[in-house]
Amino acid sequence: MTSSPEQPIVWTYEDLGLLLGSILPCLLFAALLGRLGRLVAPAIFAADAVQGLLFQSWLYVLLLSVLYLLAKRHQESMWKSLGWIAAFRGAWWCVFLAPVLAITISAVGAALRAPLLPTPAEQLLAGRASLLAVGVFSTIIGPAVEELVFRGFLQPLLTRSFLPSVAITLAALPFALLHGAQYQWSWQHLTLVFAAGWVFGMVRHRTGSTAASALMHMGYNLTLLVAYLAQN
Repeated sequence: MTSSPEQPIVWTYEDLGLLLGSILPCLLFAALLGRLGRLVAPAIFAADAVQGLLFQSWLYVLLLSVLYLLAKRHQESMWKSLGWIAAFRGAWWCVFLAPVLAITISAVGAALRAPLLPTPAEQLLAGRASLLAVGVFSTIIGPAVEELVFRGFLQPLLTRSFLPSVAITLAALPFALLHGAQYQWSWQHLTLVFAAGWVFGMVRHRTGSTAASALMHMGYNLTLLVAYLAQN
């Protein structure tokens, strides 16, 4: 992959403060929507997998709505502001390197003797009835939204104050902590998620496109999901 120039950065630290301030209200509203769903259609929302996926989906929709409003503050397109450039150089490299990264991270995890914990996707796959929904969420929706937030919004903002390598590292830290509870705060797993996030950040920097890091993130998650299904 060849280096591409970064897009103009419209985000400010005031935007970051507003986004952080919106997280708790978004969490509460997403939980409220989930409760309403269980009241209206208890049979559909009885499964933990459905509840978990819909809660995260509502949360992601709300956070993207906040980013949309923040972009409008600057009279910019949300997708342009977040660096979502569909046509970028090195797309095939992202597709090819995603499973390589997943295998490498898994090997490092084995070397670190990471405890065998069910991944978030595996926890929701009980009964296999939710395979399609979990597959779509974990390999498309989740990676896309996470990349928009961490590599589309946070990382470019941090480059205002730090070198790109430092900004990539600082953006990868909260990305890893986001997954902390899911992995029972195992330092080995947090290290692995941090390493994957750092690579996604480097891809974002090198290509100038958040779509590139999202593509690699999707391929990474897909590889792990396929490996899990092949073993069960």
